[in-house]
Amino acid sequence: MAEQQQPIIIKKINKGGHAHHGGAWKLAYADFVTAMMAFFLLMWLLGSTDETTRKGIAEFFADPYRVSMDGGKQVAERTSMIEGGGSDLVSTMDGQVQKGSNSEEEIEKEAAEIEQKKLEALKEKIQDKLNETPELNEFKDQIKLEITSEGLRILIVDDQKRPMFKLASPQTEPYVKAILRALAPAVNELPNRVSLNGHTDALPLNQNGYSNWELSSDRANAARRELVDGGLDEDKVLRVIGLSSSIPYSTTTDPLSPVNRRISIIVMNKKTEQQILQGSSAE
Repeated sequence: MAEQQQPIIIKKINKGGHAHHGGAWKLAYADFVTAMMAFFLLMWLLGSTDETTRKGIAEFFADPYRVSMDGGKQVAERTSMIEGGGSDLVSTMDGQVQKGSNSEEEIEKEAAEIEQKKLEALKEKIQDKLNETPELNEFKDQIKLEITSEGLRILIVDDQKRPMFKLASPQTEPYVKAILRALAPAVNELPNRVSLNGHTDALPLNQNGYSNWELSSDRANAARRELVDGGLDEDKVLRVIGLSSSIPYSTTTDPLSPVNRRISIIVMNKKTEQQILQGSSAE
């Protein structure tokens, strides 16, 4: 009798891994170490800066919109923010001034001098453009450039034989459009804000309630449109106002003189801009 064959049994054991043996914890640990490193780096930076620099940083984060409007040129308006060029220098606007014994007032003075030089350079550039451009050269007697306490003032004055606007109208003459559009690219090079003022002579105007106040305002706004069409960033225009005949060109000028009919373009320095913005905030 044949021997009965025994069945062969094969056992297979599947060994499964445990979730905690994976690599997810490594990512979490790496994030934690990175965060701690950033924290200690921040604490070290705060500890290595002086009070003036920290104040500049605070002012920047309090109003970053102003910096973006200025094209990123000025990180802090009154104080330095970034140390550079050696441990004894701090950056202010686009230049550097000595740190240490200098007070905040001295730093502001240095920054104002740098800005003044830029405005003077802009004045020379516009003057050269007027002299070198035949289309503008014939009108240079009606364009006056002045450095004032407010900044660079560009005056476009009227002439008896060559008026800027139609009679009692804000409609600009073609040559004024050409002047304003030629000025726009040069003015746009600086981050400074711009103020536009319209002036009239003392001859009364009353057309159904439309007076010299409305006329001067409309003419200033017409000049704004031409500047923007010529390439001026519209966000740089801070204010457009009409002053009627309240501010004559000079005290010795005949109130009815054509020179009183003018458009004033002021490329404002930072001090004037701050005064206007602070006055608006107070209101």
